[in-house]
Amino acid sequence: MVLHPVAKVREAGQDVTFCCQALGVPEPRNYSWYHNGTLLEGTQNTSGHLELQGLAQEQAGTYHCKATSEAGAILSEPAELTVLAQGQPSCRTDPEPSLVELPSECPQDSSGSRYYNVGRCPASPCPGGSAEPSGCGEESGTCCGVKRMELRQVPCAGSMLPVMVVAECGCGPCTRPRVLVQGRVTAADTGEPLRFGLIFLGGRKVGFTSYQGSFTIEVPPDTRRLVTRFVDSQQRLVDAIKVLPFDRRGGAVYQEVKMMRKKEPVELDGGQSNSIPLGETNDRKPVGELVLPAGVFLRPSGEVFNGTVKASITFVDPRDVGTASAASSDLSFANAQGEIVPLRTYGMFAVDFREGDSGQELQAGPVQVRMDAGQVWMPEHLHKMKLWSLNPESGLWEEEGVLRPAGRKRKRREERTFLVGNLEIRERRLFNLDVPEDRRCFVKVRAYSNEKFNPYEQLEGVVINLINLEPQPGFPSNPRAWGRFDSVVTGPNGACLPAFCDAQRPDAYTALVTATLGGEELEAVASSPKLNPNAVGVAQPYLGKLGYRRSDHEDAALKKTAFQINVAKPNPNNVDENNGPIYSYRSLRECEEAPVSANHLRFYRVEVDKYEYNVVPFKESDVTTWTGDYLAWWPNPQEFRACFIKVQLEGPQEYMVRSRNVGGSHPRTRGQLYGLRDSRSVRDPQLGDTSGACVEFKCGGMLFDQSLVDRTLVTIIPQGSCRRTAINTLLRDYLSRHPPLADNNHTGAFSMLAPLDPLGHNYGIYTVTDQNPRLAKEIAIGRCFAGTSDGFSREMRAGEGTAITFSCQERPPGRESFFQRLLNAPTEA
Repeated sequence: MVLHPVAKVREAGQDVTFCCQALGVPEPRNYSWYHNGTLLEGTQNTSGHLELQGLAQEQAGTYHCKATSEAGAILSEPAELTVLAQGQPSCRTDPEPSLVELPSECPQDSSGSRYYNVGRCPASPCPGGSAEPSGCGEESGTCCGVKRMELRQVPCAGSMLPVMVVAECGCGPCTRPRVLVQGRVTAADTGEPLRFGLIFLGGRKVGFTSYQGSFTIEVPPDTRRLVTRFVDSQQRLVDAIKVLPFDRRGGAVYQEVKMMRKKEPVELDGGQSNSIPLGETNDRKPVGELVLPAGVFLRPSGEVFNGTVKASITFVDPRDVGTASAASSDLSFANAQGEIVPLRTYGMFAVDFREGDSGQELQAGPVQVRMDAGQVWMPEHLHKMKLWSLNPESGLWEEEGVLRPAGRKRKRREERTFLVGNLEIRERRLFNLDVPEDRRCFVKVRAYSNEKFNPYEQLEGVVINLINLEPQPGFPSNPRAWGRFDSVVTGPNGACLPAFCDAQRPDAYTALVTATLGGEELEAVASSPKLNPNAVGVAQPYLGKLGYRRSDHEDAALKKTAFQINVAKPNPNNVDENNGPIYSYRSLRECEEAPVSANHLRFYRVEVDKYEYNVVPFKESDVTTWTGDYLAWWPNPQEFRACFIKVQLEGPQEYMVRSRNVGGSHPRTRGQLYGLRDSRSVRDPQLGDTSGACVEFKCGGMLFDQSLVDRTLVTIIPQGSCRRTAINTLLRDYLSRHPPLADNNHTGAFSMLAPLDPLGHNYGIYTVTDQNPRLAKEIAIGRCFAGTSDGFSREMRAGEGTAITFSCQERPPGRESFFQRLLNAPTEA
């Protein structure tokens, strides 16, 4: 399905058109439309269009299409139609609640709460007509958004803190932010980057990876399934075909891509029969074998090749959990009804046959695939096992044949039963031993900005990964293996991940879940020494049935970034199991719309002593929350430039360092606050009584109207009794050559007008530009820690690439006086 219907809003009496389009061989020419899952009589056509005239409110709901041909069927994703009564507003003028955290010295009531309601407008469409005569594609009409903002002053530590709040919502032009997927491609075994690898979307080449293996893909409009193929031009790695998750609302999602190294080829005599084991290692029996009869190899012309053949069979073995990240596609296929449904894999293999002398690629067929039935621990899978090949353009697996029981084979005094099937190796080179699995559920996961788990501090744009593991422990014939993997991006209400589940045995299927944000691993809730249901997010007794365990449950030295659960299908007759976090497969909508008070599993971001405050609120995980204002920290929602300054602190402890950022040279913002940033210094393991802090500041440059630049007045103040002892010579010379100079009479602080040039580590300034604000910050911080312009480190090197040095006494003053100094710091250059 290459064109899906899109959500629309209409008033009663208006017309609407939905469209879909499918591709295939032969070309699909039969389309049918469904309303809320029911076939609409008389909608069968060959165009893929559905036109509804004079809408009534009972016609609201979901619409999807089904395309069919002799080859099969495929369903579109559903689109929501909202029908409003005439005159009914679709965008309320009163903003919805949205809380931001104020600095710690700014309590707003007697309870000490530091959260302030700044309001938000839902990015929902307003009623309108079609953008195109056909009514297809995204509509470029109007959407609900911010109509008016106002500046308020909040009492804070004896001073006033400015904050912009949404005063009124209204319909206006819809924002269409760029949708991006970024990441890095590396070899699964060594971590070596894929240098200058080819990138394909479907069959179209769209670019290359960089020398470091990084990539950026702009997602085409109307895309629902981003199928990407990475190709190693040196042919050392197996092509990786990935279905990459992305955020349809805009912004960039980061993804690490792993590629399997091709197995070293073996030489075969094409005129003789041969067999190659699949998945054989020193400590494991092979899953099966590939049997190649004599004369099976063919040149592309069809001529039989009986010479020396170099054969490479790379097997992705699900008995090794580490191979899950390197497996291709998302293990899905389209069934006879056109629904995309999951597969459970028993292994996949990539085939490469070449002539021994010329290296020309060879085809083969028919060949025989023999699978050891002893490797199939679920008896019901024996009669469902099939051979599949991967369609590199759709990313879907397509059936090649059925594996049927064959006679027994005696080998090394051992009798084994095999499942046997046949296939031909032509254009497609990636195959799978899979069974369709209908025992499916959804798992509800949310990510938070910290371990307080406040509902209004959820993170969006987090990639949640789930790997199905099976079977239950205690089956010596088949150690625990992975059977499937899925990735979903969190939205404003978390994420629902598909997973295999079982109603009879809670531990028949387990899931290993991880979360990343811009390449940063998030932490899961602890399961030891004592399990806390309130922290995990799931009430007892269902939590006990799930068997929640964090990855460091038995070994504290392990990472804390994953958890494992039994995917126990909820019992509909048990009230304790009907409030999440596991939902039956037909309850996806219930899972997606579940309130934050319902059971769910949690990750959180570890940010020790780091704080950010923007006068104009903006959620970096949701680009649609950006507001064009002169005081916006990020002036351009399409490109984010992160700036950091490195501060060295000589003292016996760690210290908080804050940057205060106000308008410096622009007439509209001079003296007005943009925002605050706090960062605690990190000890340098190589230098005694020395720590370093990488502190973000607002970059100098154009403001949102792109008319005049502003050199932000940045004031850096460390907490405690600290005295400035040194300024980087190159930075001082640069600032003196680019007047005016900021007043630096206060020895307990450092002020500068932010440079317009990116500078670098020699100046103690680190600047990174990216379409993803969080990724830009992560890269800049890594370079700052390392003290280089192109390196990356998590270990602080306080003496390298430093801009300012302070000498601090042992006992810092209270935070209140520290904060008062920061709020009242000089604002004139």
